[in-house]
Amino acid sequence: MLNKMLNIKYPIIQGAMAHIATAEFAAAVSECGGLGIIATGGMTVEDAQREIRKCRSLTDKPFGVNIMLMNPNTPEMIEMICAEQVAAVTTGAGNPGPYMELLKSSGAKVFPVVPSVALARRMERCGADAVIVEGGESGGHVGEQTTMALVPQVADAVSIPVIAAGGIADGRGFNAALALGAVGVQIGTCLLAAEECPVHPNYKQAVIKAGDTDTVVTGRSIGTPVRIRKNKMSRRYAQLEKSGADKEQMEMLTLGALRKAVKDGDVDNGSVMMGQIAGLCREIKPVQEILDRIITQSQTELTNLQQKLEKI
Repeated sequence: MLNKMLNIKYPIIQGAMAHIATAEFAAAVSECGGLGIIATGGMTVEDAQREIRKCRSLTDKPFGVNIMLMNPNTPEMIEMICAEQVAAVTTGAGNPGPYMELLKSSGAKVFPVVPSVALARRMERCGADAVIVEGGESGGHVGEQTTMALVPQVADAVSIPVIAAGGIADGRGFNAALALGAVGVQIGTCLLAAEECPVHPNYKQAVIKAGDTDTVVTGRSIGTPVRIRKNKMSRRYAQLEKSGADKEQMEMLTLGALRKAVKDGDVDNGSVMMGQIAGLCREIKPVQEILDRIITQSQTELTNLQQKLEKI
């Protein structure tokens, strides 16, 4: 299981959310038994180093760092992360292959996020320790395939461990991920409703008030699909897509939109990233309660499932 690999209590990784996954939040998740992740997207190398050192001052538990490989400062960022010797590195928006040997030599476990079987196989050949298989139910940047369809296909295609992400917020989703072949899960949306999560209170309220149809994927027409809450900004974006607006016009609309939602609490004009599972997130709770409930509900549901199977 993932918890054995990382020396953590629960086989649960906190998703890397830009402007949200800070040192303090990552430390809180690690202290509660998961693997906290610092998201370096949008950070300078110096900023990221300060966050790593701050996190280490807040917890003696393992934590990780996420790297967006499309950033121009990636080589310097990776050198710094290796020097800091974090427990795990998750990657997105690019191929970590050229950096794999260096990252692993620092002692870090490397978990690329993948949206397809082909990319999972490629990451295995590169030497990844595991892959995070993310379905399109998740919030933020997404692929086209669903978690339930993709996870078992990847599990059958690779010999390295598979971590499931997208549409998981409780013990039932956790059990489903394990049944599909995963050794653990990555969660994000349900942690947006955590007391310790550093998003604006308006953002948290948007999550806990969301229903099953309250998210939409924008940006498909320009090759940058992102799942966000339906609001004035998403509707304006949809209008631009239908009118055939160019990529620059649409990028201008979303420029700074995530920060607007996270920091300013503008949930009408900001980019309120959340997954489809937000409909199950109904209360603001401490991280400890969220993680504990996933595992205790998992155990209860397994007993119920066994009873159902005995009646077949």
